[in-house]
Amino acid sequence: MDQSLPPESTPAGTDAGPGRQASASASGRYVFPALGRFYGCMEGVGYALLRFGFGAIIFTHGLPKALGISHGSMADPMAGSINMIGKVMGLPFAPQLAVLVMLLETAGAAMLALGLLTRLIAVLMTVEMIAISYAMGPTWPWIDRGIEYPVLLGLVALYFALRGAGAYALDRKLKREI
Repeated sequence: MDQSLPPESTPAGTDAGPGRQASASASGRYVFPALGRFYGCMEGVGYALLRFGFGAIIFTHGLPKALGISHGSMADPMAGSINMIGKVMGLPFAPQLAVLVMLLETAGAAMLALGLLTRLIAVLMTVEMIAISYAMGPTWPWIDRGIEYPVLLGLVALYFALRGAGAYALDRKLKREI
């Protein structure tokens, strides 16, 4: 006999897509059933906050490159990016690639925060985080300038790429998504 919970239906007006269940209909599983409805209502807001926070954090890494100002212990973050791309990773056209990274971390981060071209920007950021992890590895602990932080950001960016913009995003207002 199947001991799993009965299938849940998606209430009208929710953002549950194929393969996703609406949280609100699962309120019977909670000790306090009202929490299920609350979680269901707040899921879209929480996702938008995560997307916005991610974009804002990435933006703080791109803006110093764009403005040519210091960032943390880096006196010249753009030179640091050029060095990592050219000398550590051994890629050609390091200055040009560093400009693309700066654009992704400024304009792309702002677009992601607002939910504009979410999937495309998220895929590009996933690739960037993989490249940073490769260049900084194999040290793991973040405190030792390891790759914990870019691995986590890469996984979050991948989640955005797979899930899309969500309910509170410009992509949703435009009624188009990649």
